[in-house]
Amino acid sequence: MQNFTFHNPTKIIFGAGQIAALDAEVPREARVLITSGGGSIKSNGVLAQVQAALGDRVSFVFGGIEPNPTYETLMEAVALAREKNIDFLLAVGGGSVIDGTKFIAAALKFDGEPWDILAKQTPVHDAVPFGSVLTLPATGSEMNNGSVVSYRAKGDKLFFTSDATYPVFSVLDPTTTYSLPPRQIANGVVDAFVHIVEQYLTYPVEAKVQDRFAEGLLITLTEVGPQALAEPHNYDVRANLMWTATLALNGLIGSGVPQDWATHMLGHELTALHGLDHAQTLAIVLPAMLTVRREQKRGKLLQYAERVWNITQGTEDERITAAIAATREFFERMTVATRLSDYQIGDGSIDTLIAKLTEHGMTALGEDGDVTPEISRQVYQLAV
Repeated sequence: MQNFTFHNPTKIIFGAGQIAALDAEVPREARVLITSGGGSIKSNGVLAQVQAALGDRVSFVFGGIEPNPTYETLMEAVALAREKNIDFLLAVGGGSVIDGTKFIAAALKFDGEPWDILAKQTPVHDAVPFGSVLTLPATGSEMNNGSVVSYRAKGDKLFFTSDATYPVFSVLDPTTTYSLPPRQIANGVVDAFVHIVEQYLTYPVEAKVQDRFAEGLLITLTEVGPQALAEPHNYDVRANLMWTATLALNGLIGSGVPQDWATHMLGHELTALHGLDHAQTLAIVLPAMLTVRREQKRGKLLQYAERVWNITQGTEDERITAAIAATREFFERMTVATRLSDYQIGDGSIDTLIAKLTEHGMTALGEDGDVTPEISRQVYQLAV
């Protein structure tokens, strides 16, 4: 096991009816900007619950944060927050809203061009405090310090992390997910699954605790994912899905182990160029990535085959092939297609994708830094 430091300061408030806890968590004198997405929090009653819990605190609402939050929209929120002298942010939505709110929080305290936080990886040492009310289990953004933002005009999708951008608290009420459309639930399951794989499917380092945690989370997703589509009002299913997605990327299973993230980097370029959902890009890239890099990942792929998919028969190569096939079949069962051609995308944009990866410095990806542009090209080609 590798050396590590694990610290996660985010307070989790979990369960039905817990939105009411906002009254105890948000400072009494705070001037609050509620950030949100496309408006579903109004129709499903979540915004009303949030505003009731905030009581007589001064609050404003900024809506319209996109599923892949854009720099352009987030800077509008920054301007509003400055105009209203906001000193506390409250993200109400899924991972994109929370990611966007992290950027807003950082930009409000940043001296300089805020895009440099992402494009130049300029360190963020301070941010406006914020909390979240999670309504879509997927990204784990509610309990980590990472954020991904797109600059629409530039065609870029980049990430940043900072110890200053952990949520102070996050409210996880599984009932807020009941009204989500099937596509968002399916995407959330795939997103969480691939987050775990990026930290687990690398090479063995005798991290038995992290491996077993990761495998348990993966198995849970294979069980509750299809159930979440079939039984949208099953509280226990939604509760397990929500907590699994949070644990998938809160730093716990990634402590002391090598991490990959090449699938995510290639996926980001697909979203930036073609506008695909984040989870769709992961479902496209991961089976191809595992196939191209099966030799480097042989040890963990065999472990994954046995422990997650109960594949124990056949040669090593046959078991690895079967495990990759089982992964693809699971994504398809979740109704998320796994090939570029399923989205009417051919190989004509691969040169552009590789050029963007190179432009963004993504030329030595993966746990060993051996995913070169040529390897990325092979992955994209296999994903068609």
